[in-house]
Amino acid sequence: MIDEINKLKKEKNALILAHNYQLLEVIDAADYVGDSFYLSDIAKKSDKDVIVLCGVHFMAESAKILSPEKTVLLPVVDAGCPLADMVDTDKLSEYKAKHTDAAFVCYINTTAEVKALCDVVVTSSNALKIIKKLDNKKIVFLPDKNLGEYIKEQVPEKEIILWEGFCPTHKKISKESILMLKDEIKDLVVLAHPECEKDVRDISDFVGSTKEIIEYATNTNYKNYVIATEEGVIHTLKRDNPHKNFYAPGKTATCPNMKKTRIKDVYESLLYMKHEIKVDKEVADKARRALENMLLLAR
Repeated sequence: MIDEINKLKKEKNALILAHNYQLLEVIDAADYVGDSFYLSDIAKKSDKDVIVLCGVHFMAESAKILSPEKTVLLPVVDAGCPLADMVDTDKLSEYKAKHTDAAFVCYINTTAEVKALCDVVVTSSNALKIIKKLDNKKIVFLPDKNLGEYIKEQVPEKEIILWEGFCPTHKKISKESILMLKDEIKDLVVLAHPECEKDVRDISDFVGSTKEIIEYATNTNYKNYVIATEEGVIHTLKRDNPHKNFYAPGKTATCPNMKKTRIKDVYESLLYMKHEIKVDKEVADKARRALENMLLLAR
């Protein structure tokens, strides 16, 4: 199947991008693997005509917004994101009318329509840096309450209003499952994503984005790590660090939407040019401004 995909890539001048949380068979077929913004940036810089983005809908949208001239395909059209769906644009417009003195900051895990209503987009790795740089004393942060709470703890000088959203996968990761592992395994280092609940973050040795977790585990010399984020990242960690041990906290850290894409879906999407992502031009232009503000402030 991978041989057939490689032939199609040459024929159609295509690039395959996969998020860290994808199935191993998809990761092994991809040209680049990483977090959502990294993949969009790769798509933007690429000279390929076709981008097959193996992830969820908002990721493919972001790639299309940043690369409007390219054909962006999402292999499984109903691979969505419950967190992104927790923002209603009508309610967001009401917030904007109520908080006219606030900067509206949205996580990249949002729809194009939400990005279009916000001032700047952030990722889990650059959110703190960007919010510190904003002149506004009041920030409305959406949609992930846990990531927003983590930032709020570190920027007490700003008033940060949190949206009541959450990632169902990260919410399922429990403090108890981590403590059970710590009882069983000696010298266990806990690495957590800021989308985890506060009690999980509080017992962690390091809190960071998927990319930062990978870098921390790769660049430190500990033997045993528990990875408190979607378990797909463990494949990359084991591949790059074969002499270290990585553990998932229980059996709940799996995103069902990220696991929908199979190698057959990638092949058929490219073969038949299935599930092309399109974004309304007016929405895309406004959303692109928010994404470009991120690039500017993240420097």
